[in-house]
Amino acid sequence: MSNIPDPILEGLKRGWKVLGGKHGALPTTLTCDVAIIGSGAGAGITAELLTKAGLNVVIVEEGQLKTSSDFKQNEPEAYASLYQEGAGRKTKDKGITILQGRSVGGTTTVNWTSSFRTPDDTLKFWQDRFGLADYNHDALAPYFAQVETRLNISPWAVAPNENNELLRRGAAKLGIKAEVIPRNVKGCYNLGSCGMGCPTNAKQSMLVTTIPFALDHGATLLVETRVEKLLIEGGRIQSMQCIAVKPNAAPVNTAGPATTIIAKHFVLAGGAINSPALLMRSHAPDPHQRLGTRTFLHPSALTAAVMKNQVAAWAGAPQTIYSDHFLHTQPVDGPIGYKLEVAPMHPILFGANLPGFGEKQADLYRQFPNANVMVALMRDGFHEQSSGGKVELRDDGSPLLDYPLTDYVLEGARRAMLTIAQIQFEAGATMVYPGHELAQGTSSWAATKTAIEALPMKPLLTKIGCAHVMGGCGLAGDEKRGVTRPDGVHWQLENLSIHDGSIFPTSIGANPQLSIYGSVNRLAQGLVKRLSNKNVTLA
Repeated sequence: MSNIPDPILEGLKRGWKVLGGKHGALPTTLTCDVAIIGSGAGAGITAELLTKAGLNVVIVEEGQLKTSSDFKQNEPEAYASLYQEGAGRKTKDKGITILQGRSVGGTTTVNWTSSFRTPDDTLKFWQDRFGLADYNHDALAPYFAQVETRLNISPWAVAPNENNELLRRGAAKLGIKAEVIPRNVKGCYNLGSCGMGCPTNAKQSMLVTTIPFALDHGATLLVETRVEKLLIEGGRIQSMQCIAVKPNAAPVNTAGPATTIIAKHFVLAGGAINSPALLMRSHAPDPHQRLGTRTFLHPSALTAAVMKNQVAAWAGAPQTIYSDHFLHTQPVDGPIGYKLEVAPMHPILFGANLPGFGEKQADLYRQFPNANVMVALMRDGFHEQSSGGKVELRDDGSPLLDYPLTDYVLEGARRAMLTIAQIQFEAGATMVYPGHELAQGTSSWAATKTAIEALPMKPLLTKIGCAHVMGGCGLAGDEKRGVTRPDGVHWQLENLSIHDGSIFPTSIGANPQLSIYGSVNRLAQGLVKRLSNKNVTLA
């Protein structure tokens, strides 16, 4: 798509201050008003607001600066260059695969564009359990509205592809409400390759919106640069040390000098898992042992189906239909609730989610054009048996998430598979394959129900994936219950704000990008006011 303008390349030609990798050697020292760690959802919103107020900002990103000119709709290339650990990040026991972005724009560059405000029942739980009185529908609504305008978020107005239509059709036959998903796109070509980076710049990610705004307003961007340590003294961060890294995250020169960044204020927005890990490497104060705990996923159960007619799940907007029926039919602290969506399917992603191996998997591959995969995003963190996971450090200082799959969560996966399988048969499935290594394909709802009910729900046998990571630096109204104050400032470090999904006290119960955008919009506006005495908004 060489005829489509590339705003990033155009900005570089205009003289954007970008260093690292092929863009030039890193300086020994940088001084600024605010240093931002990361370039994803929280970092981008924060960078735009800070630079709009005239503050001198440095953004530090571990990944590469990839642009629409690089996005070739090629799975191996995209996963290797745009995702954490080459799209191979897993929990400690390998029981859950975690898809997280690692490039300029973070996960916003590779997500599937689904945009939901934080559900009211989630906010109510935070108010009751974590003392977050100001986190309510009315208080957040204006900040969500600003973001929705800035990023062109609105319900998808085009007819869903067949993959999504199957969810709506099957749910309707069971009397289950299914609705249209809002998406952050402008002039979308409806290609279906969102997870490999948008080649047309239609996805309104941080890569093409807030980061370019910040660079146009004088910010400096360091890429292929990892923040190794925050230097802490007297309840403040004095500076941070960075190193140059290769595209595969290996240090360029293990013996070379570090880049030191000195700032008045620091914003940590490296994403859940990475943000707690940096604080751990820096020996940040943690008097109540909250750091890295209550790190949450939306553990996602799945079921694959073969339909009578072609589905072509690789074509068209990836996610446009959802159902929250099973989030709202029981109390938040009852049996685990789940949100229903579909997954777009490209060959590698499809293969990674197939049960079995060898001839069994090959046979399923042959039916790829007719395949549909539905997923249930389980809302973790609302029950005493769903306390999520804990971020740890490997010997080399890299992060690792220990996330035990409890019987409570795994029984939720069984319930979710039963729901999905019934919907798929109602939508016309000829065979259904539950997401479980011991599952066999069955051709009727009755047989599938019996089979799923008999499956041993154990880690590694039950196929669980996730593209949403939250928590680890949770917000709370007092320091005993969280790492971060309600205004986004670290409870023990007065010049550190945390502006990413790690601040959420539980999982959201919805794709979290808009929750991050809206919450950080409010936090960043408050930070700008404190630092510059100026009132700025995204509008």
